[in-house]
Amino acid sequence: MDVVPQLQKQFVDLIASLYHEGFLDDQFLQLQKLQDDRNPDFVAEVVSLFIEDSEMLISNLAKALQQPVVDYNQVEAHVHLFKGRSSSIGAQRVKNVCVSFRNFCNEKNLDGCVQCLQLVKNEFFVVKNKFETLLKLEQQILAAGGKIPILP
Repeated sequence: MDVVPQLQKQFVDLIASLYHEGFLDDQFLQLQKLQDDRNPDFVAEVVSLFIEDSEMLISNLAKALQQPVVDYNQVEAHVHLFKGRSSSIGAQRVKNVCVSFRNFCNEKNLDGCVQCLQLVKNEFFVVKNKFETLLKLEQQILAAGGKIPILP
């Protein structure tokens, strides 16, 4: 039995559920369209960079919010960067939390910022796990000699 169609269906179903649950938006589809035979690892590279950058930004945010005197401009700059990175990869729920986070920074509301940091961590780790599952499926499809399905 050919395993490729089964893997491709799992891949398409996973992406569909990520859209349906609001984890991803159309920006992710745009990234997928940039992947081709000349650049077969494009999405994997972009996702890996997003994960690395996000983990660093979360760490920086946690440190900034633990200072005796919180520099809300610095916190806001990190959140702005995180929002931009999330936006560019289509991580919609992470981006949405960043919008609230920025509002709390502007109000210099430490409790709100700390709550948003926890929310952003939660959303990021969920989307990170989903991305990792997606990348494993991609690798399995390619290893089995198949092509990555591009969604319409």
